[in-house]
Amino acid sequence: MSFSSDVKNELSMYSCEARHCVLAELAALVGMCGSVCISAAGSYKMRIHTENITVARKCFTLLQKAFNIGIDVSVYIHKGSSRKNRIYTVLVRSHEDTMRILRALKLLDEEGEVTEQVSPANQLLVQMSCCRRAFIRGAFLASGSISNPEKSYHFEIVCASEARAVQLQALIGAFDLDAKIVQRKKHFIVYIKEGAQIVDMLNIMGAHVSLMNLENIRIVRDMRNNVNRKVNCEAANINKTVNAAVRQLEDIRYLEAVEGLEALPDGLADVAAARLAHPDASLKELGEMLSPPVGKSGVNHRLRKISQLAEDLRQDKEEF
Repeated sequence: MSFSSDVKNELSMYSCEARHCVLAELAALVGMCGSVCISAAGSYKMRIHTENITVARKCFTLLQKAFNIGIDVSVYIHKGSSRKNRIYTVLVRSHEDTMRILRALKLLDEEGEVTEQVSPANQLLVQMSCCRRAFIRGAFLASGSISNPEKSYHFEIVCASEARAVQLQALIGAFDLDAKIVQRKKHFIVYIKEGAQIVDMLNIMGAHVSLMNLENIRIVRDMRNNVNRKVNCEAANINKTVNAAVRQLEDIRYLEAVEGLEALPDGLADVAAARLAHPDASLKELGEMLSPPVGKSGVNHRLRKISQLAEDLRQDKEEF
């Protein structure tokens, strides 16, 4: 089972005691994956479609808790591919019950007609912080997902319209989180890609077990990344040291072949002899071999002088 499924399973078990929070969560679920059917006689039915059985169970529970009405649940198995996909439908058949739900969820306009525009910013349903949390939880259950945190950090909720995405972004922003919006084909995606903010989102929605699991994964990933960074830095430093030593040996051997090391000043000759005798030694170790001992910066200064002498000699040879 994926991490996203684990989060949804946990959220489906989350129980809202206050009716206003139940209505806020239902408003998101119905707005994201619900539809209203109107018969020729003008009666209404409500359908909520989902591929996740835990979401269907959550919708059924919330509707029962808020309205205590008759609800049907059906399963449709789609065999269009090698993998069987189940579509769960939560159906409210009664016109009266459907109207009660629509009124409670503020989905009717002033004329009593069904409205497609669900505007949380203008509703009593999401005025309180607890209701905003419930609405975000319902939106995630309806059309959200989280990537496997062992691979990447990505939280998203798919919205059918830009207006709905902007409204959801504003609700998330009320908790000081920076959600972004991107269009993907005909849908608008509200997403977060920063690990710490995804942890905050799980806390907002009430997925505390998943939050702890994500934090544990983040700790392991951060430790692994720190170790890798240190190893890479050490490897880079070793390569840098080895390359420098190789260049120094080339310059010293060139001077030795052309003019002889005895032509060098005493301080430079001593360092050159030490480097030839100990090609793998560090600058600090080379300094300790000299008499009197010389510091790391002093050894480096003398080796740079040797390299400069070798370079000058090469240029003189080229001119002739």
